[in-house]
Amino acid sequence: MKEKDIQTKWDQAGSRLKEGQATANRIEEDQAAESRIMDERQAAGGIADDQPAGNRIVDDPSDESRQGEKGQEERLDYLVEEFKADSEDYKDLETPEGREEKQRLLRSLMNIRMPGKMPEPVLKVQDDYLRERAREKGLVELSDIPEIRDGLSIWQGDITRLAVDAIVNAANSQMLGCFVPMHACIDNCIHSFAGVQLREECGRKMRQLKIRYGRDYEQPTAVPMLTEAYNLPAKKIIHIVGPIVYDRLTPDLEEDLADCYRNSLDLCLDQDLKTIAFCCISTGVFRFPNRRAAEIAVETVSRWMTDHPGQIERVIFNVFKEEDKIIYEELI
Repeated sequence: MKEKDIQTKWDQAGSRLKEGQATANRIEEDQAAESRIMDERQAAGGIADDQPAGNRIVDDPSDESRQGEKGQEERLDYLVEEFKADSEDYKDLETPEGREEKQRLLRSLMNIRMPGKMPEPVLKVQDDYLRERAREKGLVELSDIPEIRDGLSIWQGDITRLAVDAIVNAANSQMLGCFVPMHACIDNCIHSFAGVQLREECGRKMRQLKIRYGRDYEQPTAVPMLTEAYNLPAKKIIHIVGPIVYDRLTPDLEEDLADCYRNSLDLCLDQDLKTIAFCCISTGVFRFPNRRAAEIAVETVSRWMTDHPGQIERVIFNVFKEEDKIIYEELI
C-alpha cells in the first residue's frame, strides 16, 4: 500500500482503537473461554496438545547423529532450561518429567517471551527441534491440495504445515503475536512454530513504525505486514489485523474485511509471491459472522483474480472448523 493509504488507514483506526480498548476485557474473556474449550477437547483426545509446524527440510549431515527420538529429547531438555534461564520470573520453575509436559512448558515460555535476540547456539537448537517436529507431522505441498476452480482451493487443517509462498496470520494491532501460553489461536500457533525470531522481527518493524508515526502507533485494520516465516514451510507470513465486530455488522466492517484480502493479494503481487493461504480472518473472537466472512472472502478473491489474470497461481482458503469447510465448499 502507498504511504498515504497507510496514514489514512491509521487515521480511520484512531476512533476504533479507543472503542477497542473499552471492549478488550470482553474479548479476553472470550479468548479464555475458547482456551478452556480447546483444553477440554485436548483432554478428550479431540486434538493434539500442540500443533507442530512444518518446514522444508534439507538434511544436514552434521545433524544426522542427533536425529530421532533421543536427539529430539536432548534438544527439548536443552531448550526448556535455556528458555527458563532467559525468563526472570520462571528461571527457578521445576521442569516436569514427561515429554508432553516439557513441550507445553517450552511453548508457554516461548509464548510469554518479549521480542528480542536469543543466543545463536540456542536458536540453532530451536531450529533443529522445530525441523524434527516438522518431520513428525509432515508437510502439505501445493500438489496435495486439489484446485476446485479458477485457482481456488480449500484445505482443512493446521496452516503451519502448508508449503506455500505465503500464509496469512490473523494478527492483533500490536503485531507481536499472542502472549497467552498455549492459546489455541492461529497467531499463537504461527509464532510458536516459526520460532522466536518471528516475534523479534515483528518487534523491530513495529519500533520502526512507531518512530515514523508516533509511540502510540498500532497497526491499522487491513494494512498487511510481511515477515520471514523462519521454521514454517511457507516462505513468508502476511500479518494482518481484521475488523472486530462489537455490536453489529456494518458495511464499513464488511469493506474492511474485503480490504484484508485485497491488500494481502496486492502485497503478493508486489513481492512476486504466487501461492497464498488465507485463514478465516476476523471470525472467532473478533465476532465476524462465519458465513458472511466467507462470502466476502470468496467474492473479493475471485474478483481480484479476474482483474489480475495469471498473477497468482493458487489461493487456498484454510479452515479449521468443519462448519467453515462446509460454507466454503458451498461458495466455491
